[in-house]
Amino acid sequence: MNKKGLFLLIFVCLLSFSSYAQHKGLRITEVMVENQTNITDEYGNRHAWIELYNTTRKSMQISTVFITNERVPEGQTPDKTKMYVIPLNDKNTKIEHLQQAVFFADGDPWKGTFHASFELVPGQENYIAIYDADGLTKLDEVVVPANLPADHSFARTVEIEDWNKIESNEFNPAEWEFRNGKEKDSAITPGINNQVIELNDKIEKFQKLDGNGVMLTIMAMLIVFSALLLLSICFYAFGKINASIARKNKAISQGKTEEDDHSEVEVDSSEAIAAISMALYQHLNAHDYEDTVLTINKVKRAYSPWSSKIYSLRELPNKH
Repeated sequence: MNKKGLFLLIFVCLLSFSSYAQHKGLRITEVMVENQTNITDEYGNRHAWIELYNTTRKSMQISTVFITNERVPEGQTPDKTKMYVIPLNDKNTKIEHLQQAVFFADGDPWKGTFHASFELVPGQENYIAIYDADGLTKLDEVVVPANLPADHSFARTVEIEDWNKIESNEFNPAEWEFRNGKEKDSAITPGINNQVIELNDKIEKFQKLDGNGVMLTIMAMLIVFSALLLLSICFYAFGKINASIARKNKAISQGKTEEDDHSEVEVDSSEAIAAISMALYQHLNAHDYEDTVLTINKVKRAYSPWSSKIYSLRELPNKH
């Protein structure tokens, strides 16, 4: 084998390994065989459905993955013609981390990407498996019991945080249970996590009493305005306390008691100062009331060559 052929073989092997590594965390998490009142497809019809879950911490493109209801005997190779392969070029086949995709087992793959080419039969045991892109590597499988009632699902009970710890691709009945959708611990959850977080009873009660959030808005505004009012009172009180401490310190520095300091009249306002200034001005300039008399004081100035007009005139030229 030449170098080019060897390089091509290594490349194909690496590509196959990377494809398997990408789909290794894909799991079957919930199945409903007889759907009478549960979810509908995009055409408004109800069919059996299969939920696949991405247990990894990164997004996963599940196109080229095979889904089948044919059990492969030990030692035999799966028949790809009896499998439904998830088609390429559909952006919806990319599952984000810890998210799901629901496929309808209605036997009509022409309806869309999420319609498998096989059907699940109520009243009998149904086998479902998913294979990697090579059609040989089994990723996961489940055996749905024949006694699964209508509108009941067969769901995995593993905790969400333990999904990525599942290593085996063989069916383990201890990890699965029947769900009727009537109790909180038995919720049917196509397209969402199997473990439903219980709601707070107080939150539910508040939602019933105040569905539009009017009371919540009023309470929030009252809390804000009350906080502002309390803050204003605190600032006013702190100001008074600081002023009282300042007066006391001033009295102590001047050798007075606080009562003596209060007995003295302190004129600090600008209005009082202006009034006193106007009174003194009116008292000291009484002649200004004679508004009809114009007084001009003539002051004899001393001679100075700096202000003499002689030096500012241009001298006439001499005529000969």
